[in-house]
Amino acid sequence: MNMFDLNRLIRNNIKSLTPYSSARDEFKGDAAVFLDANENPFNEPVNRYPDPLQIKLKHQIANIKNTTPENIFLGNGSDEAIDLVIRAFCEPGKHNIVAIDPTYGMYKVCADINNVEYRKVPLTSEFEINPEALLEQTDENTRLVFVCSPNNPTSNSFRPDNIQKVIKSFDGIVVLDEAYIDFSSGKGFLPLLPEYPNLIIFQTFSKAWGMAGIRLGMAFADEKIISILNKIKYPYNINVLTMATAMKSLQNIRRKERWVAEILYQRSVLREELEKVPVVLKVFPSDANFLLIKVTQPREIYNYLVDNKIVVRDRSKVSLCEGCLRVTVGTANENNRLIKALLKYKE
Repeated sequence: MNMFDLNRLIRNNIKSLTPYSSARDEFKGDAAVFLDANENPFNEPVNRYPDPLQIKLKHQIANIKNTTPENIFLGNGSDEAIDLVIRAFCEPGKHNIVAIDPTYGMYKVCADINNVEYRKVPLTSEFEINPEALLEQTDENTRLVFVCSPNNPTSNSFRPDNIQKVIKSFDGIVVLDEAYIDFSSGKGFLPLLPEYPNLIIFQTFSKAWGMAGIRLGMAFADEKIISILNKIKYPYNINVLTMATAMKSLQNIRRKERWVAEILYQRSVLREELEKVPVVLKVFPSDANFLLIKVTQPREIYNYLVDNKIVVRDRSKVSLCEGCLRVTVGTANENNRLIKALLKYKE
């Protein structure tokens, strides 16, 4: 196991930072009259500032995820958590981040915004991570390693032993993005979180829970890391409408499980039908709610589908994904429309 020292990784200005203390931070409990935050007394319930730490929602999530509220950070989408992790641990112009390539583009965008060097390490030709290659790119100024599994856009999960090797060997923080874990045959690393104080796991309400529109992402980590993220986030980063929607949906886990089962079924059907389409050269294995497909003329087919009011994602310019489109699994009707359109395409 690596010699992990969290205190060494925290930026000095973050260590000495005095966070903003809101009225709701200072008062904890129930009250009949609120005259502390200069709120409008009318138009309940949205007239009140939300709980800055989302305690009730975190308790619901903790019960479902078999963890504790203290190990949970909630952000305005996972993108907020990505940005905060970089700001907490990476000194602009000095530290660097190592990440797999190809992968989710916001890791690099956030690194660039924060003026932090971003080092790409290619996946193998089979879309697998190479732990040795990742670790070789790290140095004394590497603070974070980003791994997305199941990965976007390659759609596959990485071997757990390869991920574990990176976590155990790196003396900085490993960020494991599991946004698509509900569609994978594996359980992910959340059950192993207590074993790894240098691990941060991202999950989301956008995919399996069908709530991309409310912008709510989850980060799971050691309580000490969560306290740092809470220290530097904006005071009321999750609004009352988002929290209410999430809490209501969390009460209906069976509905979410039905959605996942249907998406997995449609994924298998869509895969079979795509393999029959002449312009589709390959359909890659998927552990996500999308398929990466290699086609004969990616840009032309993309434009043709747009003309037919069908939007997919052109990934043909992404490394290792030359000639590929990314197709989200839709409803049976949506998938059928895609297949019919592709069968009519003339080269």
